[in-house]
Amino acid sequence: MNLIQLFDLSLVGRGGKTALEFEGASFTFAELDARANRMASALAVRGFRPGDRLCVQLANSVEMIDLYLACLKTGVIFVPVNILYRDREVRHIVSDAEPRLFVTATEVVELACEAAALPSDRPAAPALDGDAPAGIIYTSGTTGASKGAVITHNNFAANALNLLACWQITEADRLLLAIPLFHVHGLGNGLHAWLISGCRVRLLNRFEHQKAAAEFLDFRPTLFFGVPTIYVRLLDLPSEAALEIGAFMRLFVSGSAPLPAQVLEDFEALYGHRILERYGMTETLMNMGNPYIGERRAGTVGLPLPGVSARVLDPEGRPVPDGQSGELYVKGPNVFPGYWRRKEATRTAFEDGYFRTGDIALRSPDGYFTLQGRKSDLIISGGFNIYPREIEEFLLEQEGVKEAAVAGVADRVRGEVPVAYVVIGEGFDAAAVDAKCRSALASFKVPRAFIPVDKLPRTALGKVQKHLLPRPTSTSGS
Repeated sequence: MNLIQLFDLSLVGRGGKTALEFEGASFTFAELDARANRMASALAVRGFRPGDRLCVQLANSVEMIDLYLACLKTGVIFVPVNILYRDREVRHIVSDAEPRLFVTATEVVELACEAAALPSDRPAAPALDGDAPAGIIYTSGTTGASKGAVITHNNFAANALNLLACWQITEADRLLLAIPLFHVHGLGNGLHAWLISGCRVRLLNRFEHQKAAAEFLDFRPTLFFGVPTIYVRLLDLPSEAALEIGAFMRLFVSGSAPLPAQVLEDFEALYGHRILERYGMTETLMNMGNPYIGERRAGTVGLPLPGVSARVLDPEGRPVPDGQSGELYVKGPNVFPGYWRRKEATRTAFEDGYFRTGDIALRSPDGYFTLQGRKSDLIISGGFNIYPREIEEFLLEQEGVKEAAVAGVADRVRGEVPVAYVVIGEGFDAAAVDAKCRSALASFKVPRAFIPVDKLPRTALGKVQKHLLPRPTSTSGS
């Protein structure tokens, strides 16, 4: 079964129901289906055939949805591109994916006009099975040129059906979707869960914290997917608004970057809801999540989702005991088959059928997983392993620290030492924070410097880009 056949549960089966709200307009499922059919015909007129690629660099919009559904209906491979990417990054994706067409805000107007003039009859559907590629999603490329992860219909379907089952998403839900559809979080979780469940969604062009309270109170959603930076912003809402929002909300979910434990606790105190943190990747969609019914344990990403197997291995590939750190490996129907036109990268990404995530994790005796950072972020100082997230979590508990990132810098004696980059607020005292670190952390984990920054460089989904931090060249032998 392919995705369109699953989406037909709503596009056809719930055709008369209001499906989507966007910028004051609303659309039924049948109207969205008709729009997608016209767009599919427009692509066919332009010569698209199954297996061709369509690059789309658009902000959230109805046209973005039209194009995605049109690709699925025609067998064209959808390639979303981050709207923050500039010429160099775009050129790399275009060179790698070789799309028949690259759609931006300018081109989409012309394409939409062509589609509007065509009949809304369904195009002849190609014979696509679940293993056919639905999209190529490019990784963020923080450690080199980004690679295109080929995501199949089965990958997307397995992911969405897991979320519907585990988070009890139904037709009765109302989803406020503020994260970008060019990312697997918005596309793979938000759009797919909506179209299969038949719930009602209000799509925002982007999250704007100044308008957040008004959007929540007007739409009155039951379900919200966010990233940690959004939840930090939501902590600024007045307590009266937060309590009212909490009264009609059913579930807040966080992902795409680590959620600080302090934010989880503060949010629960303000809204009366404990955020459900989950863990996924571009290549695997969702791997784990804290339970909907059960303990949502601060600092963890919960348990493997149904069908997902996970193991933690040492550098020699041997299993490590519970409570000890190692690299996380996963396998399941959510895991992609490989990178676009990169056989060697695909080969090295897998071991014994498991995908090597590059994340350092440990498993508790009762099965909860805790992520400690990227393997590439590991700091080795004088022979000791330092996981930056542990220090970052501690710093975020200190007065005047609004955001924190810890990275390793060269040191003549110890090889590397940790340095903290902090966005500071009222009450920050570097000497006091240093003293607290020395009293609570092992000496080799204490940051050798606290460097104030106006903001941390982040991806569109909130991940800190540590390679863009202004590194000091050395600490001169600590």
